[in-house]
Amino acid sequence: MDMPRGTSHKWIVALTTMLGTFMEVLDTSVANVALPHMKGTFAAGTDEITWVITSYLVANAIILPITGWLGAAFGRKRLYLFCLAIFTLASLGAGAAPTLGWLIFMRVIQGLAGGAMVPMSQAITLEAFPTEEHGMASALFGIGVIFGPILGPLVGGWITDNWTWPWIFWINIPVGVLAYYLAFSFVEDPVYLKKPEGAVDYWSLIFIAVGLGCLELFLSRGERMDWFASNTVKVYAGLAGLGITLFIWRSLTAEHPLVDLSMFRLPEFAGGMAIIFIVSFGLYAAFVLLPLFVQNLLGFTPTWAGLLLSPGGVASVVAMIAVALVMGKVDVRLIVAAGAASLAYSAWLLMQVNLQTGMAYLVTAWIFHGLGLGFVFVPVATIAVQRIPPSLVGTASGMFNLMRNEGGSVGIAVASTFLAQRAQFHHARLAEHVTPFNGALQTGYVSLNQSLFPHAGLDPVSVKSLSQGLMDAEVTRQSFLMSFVDVFGFLVVVFLLALPFVLTLRNPKPGGLVLH
Repeated sequence: MDMPRGTSHKWIVALTTMLGTFMEVLDTSVANVALPHMKGTFAAGTDEITWVITSYLVANAIILPITGWLGAAFGRKRLYLFCLAIFTLASLGAGAAPTLGWLIFMRVIQGLAGGAMVPMSQAITLEAFPTEEHGMASALFGIGVIFGPILGPLVGGWITDNWTWPWIFWINIPVGVLAYYLAFSFVEDPVYLKKPEGAVDYWSLIFIAVGLGCLELFLSRGERMDWFASNTVKVYAGLAGLGITLFIWRSLTAEHPLVDLSMFRLPEFAGGMAIIFIVSFGLYAAFVLLPLFVQNLLGFTPTWAGLLLSPGGVASVVAMIAVALVMGKVDVRLIVAAGAASLAYSAWLLMQVNLQTGMAYLVTAWIFHGLGLGFVFVPVATIAVQRIPPSLVGTASGMFNLMRNEGGSVGIAVASTFLAQRAQFHHARLAEHVTPFNGALQTGYVSLNQSLFPHAGLDPVSVKSLSQGLMDAEVTRQSFLMSFVDVFGFLVVVFLLALPFVLTLRNPKPGGLVLH
């Protein structure tokens, strides 16, 4: 069965779904910079306040794979409107939270509603455009996905500094009301959408909730709890593996599974999911590492760190629109391969950083990152679903966004752990050379003492202690620089791992993309 040929209000529908996507993705990162302020408001510890982030991510992960079933059971328009309303109301409740427990509860509601809203946005956008314009539909959807994480810390920091932290949630209210009005007025349900047959497979629901929920807990809290040195983390890992395994088994054997995994038999879909997971792994890792590098080692303010990322977002939008215009005219495998290569080149440029690296160099490296993301996102989001039956597009969109989210979570967890381990390694190696037998070091040490003594106004013993502290700080700084270089080198390899899966992508037919 072919996909509908689009609607007469496709651009308004695209704006509507973009607003919902942007709002949801923005909330994954907007609260991060406000955590210290929330910590003071609720007199909470660091471990307690991080549940504001973790609860949202866990709820998001749980709902994503079953969104397609929910859309078929209740109707995509009805589900989308419901999620918009609940997300907006939960934003109001989060900002007005009288206790930390209430705030975390509101964040869970936000995560559940937002997690279902994003795949529905993707499916509704694809259905609003004729099949030959699905590249443009994917580009429009991608704008909301990409700009959310970029603007989140910047917007959150500015609002927290100039207003108060509740406003990071309350800004969702006018956006949510506008999106609800537009969706109610212009979104239409496809005629082919039918309710799922048979009873609800509650076992699949339980298995996926336990599996993905514990996986997110494992990834988001593992580093803080020293990974497998903690029995709690071991339990998270065991339940995650068991839940996901049982979910896959149930999905393959149940008469009416909650999630139809048969779409993974299509090589372009399976390959596309692998690509989006790998790219998201590197994308989110780099997105976290670069601001850390420029703020901790180069002295950038949070605002300037956010501005540094902005040109990359603009480059992504330009690349996505350009790719959408040439879809069907250029082999998508060449486009995606060029995107993966651009991402790897960006990481390679970041490998060359030092403590004197300027803003212009970093912006250039990040622009290649943005271009690569645009070249990958649109073709994969489009080609991966070209042969998916229309009734399963919602499920396919859920899996696409699940791979994107989990790839990012795994990437952040691995990169953060790798960064800390390499910093310890390099600090130990550099400290081995800080000995009385290192002539060059001792010459520098004496010179430092002599330069400090006449200016510091301290006695010789204090000057000696101060100079030793300065030398240790420099060793620490150099070790962190080397660890950042190591992690960026690791990301070069990660992005190149996407190249073999590019071969699974089929080029669209000359007349456009056709779903069978």
